[in-house]
Amino acid sequence: MGGLKNHGEKQIMHAEIKGYRLIACSSQGRCLNCANAADDLFEEIEALLKQEDLLGFLRRTVGHALKPHHAFRISLAECPNACSQPQIKDIGIIGACLPQISDATCTHCNVCVEACRENAVCLEPEAAGPVINADLCLACGACAKACPTGTIIDGKKGWRVMLGGKLGRHPRLARELAGIFSRDQVIDIAKRCIIFYKNTSTKGARFADIYTRPEFIGLAHEKRPDRKK
Repeated sequence: MGGLKNHGEKQIMHAEIKGYRLIACSSQGRCLNCANAADDLFEEIEALLKQEDLLGFLRRTVGHALKPHHAFRISLAECPNACSQPQIKDIGIIGACLPQISDATCTHCNVCVEACRENAVCLEPEAAGPVINADLCLACGACAKACPTGTIIDGKKGWRVMLGGKLGRHPRLARELAGIFSRDQVIDIAKRCIIFYKNTSTKGARFADIYTRPEFIGLAHEKRPDRKK
């Protein structure tokens, strides 16, 4: 019975392999922490992954003895809490909402300062309103949600993109590209990465193993390594 059970598990594991794994937050925009809803982007990326036929590519380069770790992995998170673990995927995408200072009068209630877990918001007695440290801000949108006067509001919404993460014998955290990207830009980045992967990977080499610098795939430079996470 034990042998049959193990064989069945292997069959199930093989059946699940489709060349890629795409995961996202389960909240579908309903989480209170959501900085940018991922529903539409998820569907577009899934369509791209199917179009690129990664399963066919892996069968040609690896053979039919495929295992789950061969799959190209993309993860979408709707906020920097990153429940879907984008930091350890080939491509990690994180929802972002940059704070914007409006014309509304600030009452110096200090709620925005308390709401920011990165200490990126400060209120100086002589300042007219809050000051946001862009180097510390993770674009989570928490300060705008908390502000009772509308002095801080939602600004540009988009996506942070991280590349080259993985687990396994030699784990590696993904490295973040500089900037906040639009939906179309994220799709373009994902397509460039997949094309680079298909043109470069042999014998099942992971994207993280062959990706070294963003300019190799025509992308912008990465963020400074000392940026606070």
